[in-house]
Amino acid sequence: MDERTTTQAPVRARPDGFGFWAAVMSVVFGLLALGIAVSTTPRAGPFCPAECLDYPYAGAAALVPRDFLWMYPATVMLVTYLILTIVMLAHAGLDRRLHGMIAAAFVLLAVATLVADYAIQLAVVQPSLLAGESDGVALVSQYNPHGVFIALENVGYVALAVAFVFMSRVVAGRGWLVQTLQWILLLAGALTLVALVVMSWWFGMDLGYRFEVVAISVTWIAVIASSALLAVWLRRPTESGPQEG
Repeated sequence: MDERTTTQAPVRARPDGFGFWAAVMSVVFGLLALGIAVSTTPRAGPFCPAECLDYPYAGAAALVPRDFLWMYPATVMLVTYLILTIVMLAHAGLDRRLHGMIAAAFVLLAVATLVADYAIQLAVVQPSLLAGESDGVALVSQYNPHGVFIALENVGYVALAVAFVFMSRVVAGRGWLVQTLQWILLLAGALTLVALVVMSWWFGMDLGYRFEVVAISVTWIAVIASSALLAVWLRRPTESGPQEG
């Protein structure tokens, strides 16, 4: 007679409060950052419509703090998304743990780069412009399409795109919610990386902040959408049941 054993499926602990609120904050501050950024007119570079600033961008003092406001909620969004990524790593099964660790590492790289980049704008560039201390500011100013700010943003959002690709393999399960989450992350990561290659080849040294605009648009929307789905996922009761073997 065949013997069959019944074992209880492992129960996956979900820190509903901590993870859920990290996801909610990512959504709220992501939407706030996106709304402010969209309503902020480009003041230099290829997308500037009129009254554009010229190097060394000394006239930017009149734009403080309006042009810098979006960086505050964007910073909070990035930090809370890092926390959410770590929460998801805690949920990952053993077969997906490696993907989660790689995703968390790239999110950490992205957040560290971008938060430092925004901190320079908020704590260095803003007061320097208001004090009339323009020496050396042009190189790190957000208005310089060939400056340090854009370079660091490109690095940060490329790292976040790589994280999306690996993160799409972290969440397991059936149903439209998990599948939608996986596709959003995978498509956002792939689209950003493809855009980097194509736009770098097409524009060359005249790339400016064109890729940065695409990367921010895609990754922010992906962060907001994936955080919203993860908030729902974290609120669902954990399913457990017997597994026959």
